[in-house]
Amino acid sequence: MQYNVTVIGSGPGGYVAAIRCAQLGFKTALIEKYDTLGGTCLNVGCIPSKALLDSSEHFHNAAHTFKEHGIDISEPKANIAQMIKRKAGVVKSNVDGIAYLMKKNKIEVLTGVGSFVDKNTIKITSKEGKESQITTEKVIIATGSKPTPLPFAPFDKKRIISSTEALELKEIPKHLIVIGGGVIGMELGSVYARIGSKVTVVEFLDNLIPTMDGTMGKELTKVAKKLGMELYLGHKVTSVEVKGKEVLLKAEPKAGGNAVDLKGDYCLVSIGRRPYTDGLGLEKIGIDLDKGKIPVDDHLKTKVDNIYAIGDVVRGAMLAHKAEEEGVLVAEQLAGQKPHINYLLIPGVVYTWPEVASVGYTEEQLKEQGRAYKTGSFPYKALGRARASMDLDGLVKVLADKATDEILGIHIIGARAADMIAAGVTAMEFRASAEDIARISHAHPTYMEAVKEACLAATANRPIHM
Repeated sequence: MQYNVTVIGSGPGGYVAAIRCAQLGFKTALIEKYDTLGGTCLNVGCIPSKALLDSSEHFHNAAHTFKEHGIDISEPKANIAQMIKRKAGVVKSNVDGIAYLMKKNKIEVLTGVGSFVDKNTIKITSKEGKESQITTEKVIIATGSKPTPLPFAPFDKKRIISSTEALELKEIPKHLIVIGGGVIGMELGSVYARIGSKVTVVEFLDNLIPTMDGTMGKELTKVAKKLGMELYLGHKVTSVEVKGKEVLLKAEPKAGGNAVDLKGDYCLVSIGRRPYTDGLGLEKIGIDLDKGKIPVDDHLKTKVDNIYAIGDVVRGAMLAHKAEEEGVLVAEQLAGQKPHINYLLIPGVVYTWPEVASVGYTEEQLKEQGRAYKTGSFPYKALGRARASMDLDGLVKVLADKATDEILGIHIIGARAADMIAAGVTAMEFRASAEDIARISHAHPTYMEAVKEACLAATANRPIHM
């Protein structure tokens, strides 16, 4: 078969790229090694984790806040089997939706491992070992990423687990040890902390969610401790050992001092993800990896003129929405259009509760640049809407240029932060000043009023409600 564009990998970057290519009139094929579409995000990542996060939050509210709201129920019991079953249903619904979109857009889905024969020929090997070949004018590589194991503690998928296994546990852990206090570790750690597990997080750096603004990590630390999570920040894991149904972990403080010995029944390793390029046959087309990633230019083109790469296999943050934007960019470029992506304005979100969301520069980055800036913040506890919903934890932090007042970064930890950050992205795309946002009418009572108040604080240190 001959195609105009072939996409390898059906995650958010891949399937979105395929849809946009088809919309633009290209005869498009999508190659996926697994039987279901959607990649990590839909099958074992973003979607199922959010399903469990929501289930655990409902349970936590039933156990801790319903009474205050005037809702009397008998003591709730967490049914992990039902939570996993519901999660599976959510996943199936989303995956089926992607399959429908492929048919709607007349995209041919080819199941098997895609590997290069040459730059215009791709071999597809099914799980039964049957091989076939297609030819194509253009190729978009969108094969995503896999969890990174510890070199001295590989995943056994039973006691030393990745996020994939953490989404399929048959029991509520008595003590879940989490290595890594980043996005995945804090999200899944909070799931199990809410439904009754003792959760201990060991993080090498001195702050949780270390890639985000430091204030967000400090606030999340307070929230995690309220939830009962035990935190060892600035600790290096030196050994992990499985003995029967127990995991023994040893960690040492980076600053020196006594080692910590931990004993749990599960250990979630969430130290990051690595690009997944296994089996692509990149060597056959002369593409060499750079620190595991596929090198691309500003147009996401590899050194081979008809082959592009997007998402987790190339530079930048490993985010589903970043991959989607890149997929659209490549498709539109192939059609002769002039799309662009402002990578600074791709938001990041942590779906704990409260949520954490950020866009733009962090305060640490501005200090490193030596840029003159001003800051304004507003706590949720001073917000009428937050008082009504009992979501008092968190704050909004706005960073603005000291001379021009242009917003340089917005960082939110609090209820509905994941949705609120879109307003920050919009404002920054149009290069709004903090005063612009401060002078816009915000509905009352809403969480978004905290953004207005933080902008008032940044503009002239004149928040109204604090």
